[in-house]
Amino acid sequence: MRPIGVIIGLVLVAAVLVIVVLTTVLVPEELNPAFDVALAFTDAVLEARDDAAARALIGPELAAWVDAHCADGLSACVFDYFPDSWGSPVDTVYRRSIPDGPDAWDIQLITTFDAKLSQGFSGVCIYQRAEKAGDGTWQITRWSGWVSCGDSDAGLEQLRSAQDAPNRAP
Repeated sequence: MRPIGVIIGLVLVAAVLVIVVLTTVLVPEELNPAFDVALAFTDAVLEARDDAAARALIGPELAAWVDAHCADGLSACVFDYFPDSWGSPVDTVYRRSIPDGPDAWDIQLITTFDAKLSQGFSGVCIYQRAEKAGDGTWQITRWSGWVSCGDSDAGLEQLRSAQDAPNRAP
């Protein structure tokens, strides 16, 4: 009788461990600093409109692009992508990602807007490339998208690799 109880106990412990491991694998945004920096950058730009905080999260090449193309600041530059009818940003969430070696991730986020016109809105698809800097921190080095997820060119693969991806920087 005792060995059966031990076996059942071991099976239950193994099942719990499998659930914990699967949860870890299936919820990567909670564990990956590259995804965290992508969300922090987007929140700084869209929700807080905090250019200083957002700028601290971008790499030097993207910072140079922002300096050359965003006369009114980083947040204003991004908000220029959106029509007024979309309203204000409500929330940004991680959608999916593709690794590019150990030190780079191509990440897609979705931001929902409140849709001033009360017509509802499915969301805005955003692509960001996060790369690990020499000091071990993660930086956003490129973006594109900031377009309706209903657009045919709003998928992660199109936004990350198409040279003519909407709103591509740099």
